[in-house]
Amino acid sequence: MKDLTIPVPNLTEEEIAEVFVRVGDKKTLYNFRIESFPWDIEDELQQEDDELTRSLARITRLKNAIKNYDPDWELIQIYTPSENAHHIQVLYRKRNKA
Repeated sequence: MKDLTIPVPNLTEEEIAEVFVRVGDKKTLYNFRIESFPWDIEDELQQEDDELTRSLARITRLKNAIKNYDPDWELIQIYTPSENAHHIQVLYRKRNKA
């Protein structure tokens, strides 16, 4: 098994969750962070833009935010935003320096 899902209730923006994992005698620390990036693109579009244009603008904005994120953190998951959401949440894990 490579992945372990741990529900962490009420983890808000800018909070970091630390998870200690022990396998046999080896203990490892993992740091997770939820980031919120702008998902609302009304400022970039004109009112007559279609849904495809809107979707591509959102994807481009998110792609650039992820590309420019701190390289010490690796992308783990992109959460599905709710309808009419202004932000999209992304889960990162701090890279372990060995």
